[in-house]
Amino acid sequence: MTAIDTTGLDTGAAQVRGSVRLVPLLRPAPVGGLRLHPALTGADAAVVGAGRRPRYTAFVPHAYVASWDGDDGPTAAYGTRLSAVGEGAAPQAPPRVRVARLNRQVQRTDRARLRFLPLHLAMEGFLSLHFGGPDIAWQEWSRNTLRRGLSPREEASYLGLSVPGMAEALRTFEIVPGQCGVALYVGDRLASVFAVPHPEDYRLLHPTLVLDMFGEAVYRNALFAGPSPDLYAPLRTRGVTDLAGLRGALAEQRAAWTGFHDQAMSAPLTDPEYAFTRAYRLGGFTLWRFLPPFDPARDNHIGEAVTDAEGRLAYLKTFALSAAQTRRGHLIGRLAAAGWRLDGAAADLGTDRRGLITRLRHAGLDHLLRQDVLDRYRAGRADP
Repeated sequence: MTAIDTTGLDTGAAQVRGSVRLVPLLRPAPVGGLRLHPALTGADAAVVGAGRRPRYTAFVPHAYVASWDGDDGPTAAYGTRLSAVGEGAAPQAPPRVRVARLNRQVQRTDRARLRFLPLHLAMEGFLSLHFGGPDIAWQEWSRNTLRRGLSPREEASYLGLSVPGMAEALRTFEIVPGQCGVALYVGDRLASVFAVPHPEDYRLLHPTLVLDMFGEAVYRNALFAGPSPDLYAPLRTRGVTDLAGLRGALAEQRAAWTGFHDQAMSAPLTDPEYAFTRAYRLGGFTLWRFLPPFDPARDNHIGEAVTDAEGRLAYLKTFALSAAQTRRGHLIGRLAAAGWRLDGAAADLGTDRRGLITRLRHAGLDHLLRQDVLDRYRAGRADP
């Protein structure tokens, strides 16, 4: 896979509720041979990886194509309390967060069934971006950075239920015939594109959108943006003298709106510099995750996709990165391209060493540098 091709997904009439705009995605015919269904994990958090050192921990409210055993899984203590245990009194355990232990984010559960965690495959790809850190022990980097790379890496996200207005918009959204997905806009910024192979799959998975992850920019737009305007354009009346002419004018208007929504949806996703990594192959279908070019001047989405043997898009889910997340990806990528040399990366970015350190601090990456380098920066002295 080298690009996101939305051919076969048509856009329908948009629906607006407050700052949330939902554009249905329609398929003339379902993608055969693949079906998706949801499964709740029954836990508040999930730990991915075997052994004592899990490699990924996240809030995972649901999975796709999943089956779970009983309720006797591991738990994690939440908070601490003091309690006196007297005669006849039973000790009172603190409340606990239920934890699901998963061997892999993508796991084959039987011969023709695959379980994966929506968006977490994509987020893991973002977190592991150049995770190993410097290959050469340049003197500017801290000892922990050289020993452990960029560990720990963490990124924040918001549950769809906590995004103002989203739950109400999804509750009142009218699912139209043939709908296999939705393009979700918040404050008229594309927040996520979600597509599945079959209309029945979408009807099952539509309620799970409020359990998905959304970025900081989406939450902020929903919090501060006013109601999204109704997009309206009058029908062409010149030359319309009968019902046939009115039908022609209506068809033109619908085609214009479809082209507008197609362009608005695909513009952030069709950059040829998107990087695709194959995660799993099952039968004639392939599961991919992708990363954007981390261009600070435009919107950037990470996400996952499933394509069939002919390259048709069967499944798609994207996550809009915030400006801060895009800057972090941009800086890490430039540092890696420059061999983790500060001077080389600074020249590539059109600045000097001090300017680069300033950018690293604003991006929350200054902990990767040695303390004496930061001290000289704060004191305004040049490095020796």
